[in-house]
Amino acid sequence: MEHVLGIGGYFVRARDPEALTAWYRDVLGMEFDEYGQWNPAAGPTVFAAFPADTDYLGSPSQQAMLNLRVRDLDAMLAQLREKGADVADETQEMDGVGRFGWVTDPEGRRIELWQPA
Repeated sequence: MEHVLGIGGYFVRARDPEALTAWYRDVLGMEFDEYGQWNPAAGPTVFAAFPADTDYLGSPSQQAMLNLRVRDLDAMLAQLREKGADVADETQEMDGVGRFGWVTDPEGRRIELWQPA
């Protein structure tokens, strides 16, 4: 049986695609080429389905949430705050899994930041 090798892309609708791409590049530090290709560091990726009525993903209109792995959650959250990003005050820790924090992009999408254990 064939199987999926990894995530090949993450596509979102945007009111201002250039500005949103610049935010991900300039605020989160994601390096893209002219086609949007990004080569993330190797590491775990989680696929999880949540109940339809969950508030974990952000607003009820948000059907999916991007989770990005980070090396140092505290440093990333401080960097995001310095750049004026909408960062949630709370963080969460799960034994054996890691620490989590959240930021909302300029178009209202909640993004989870994960520092693996």
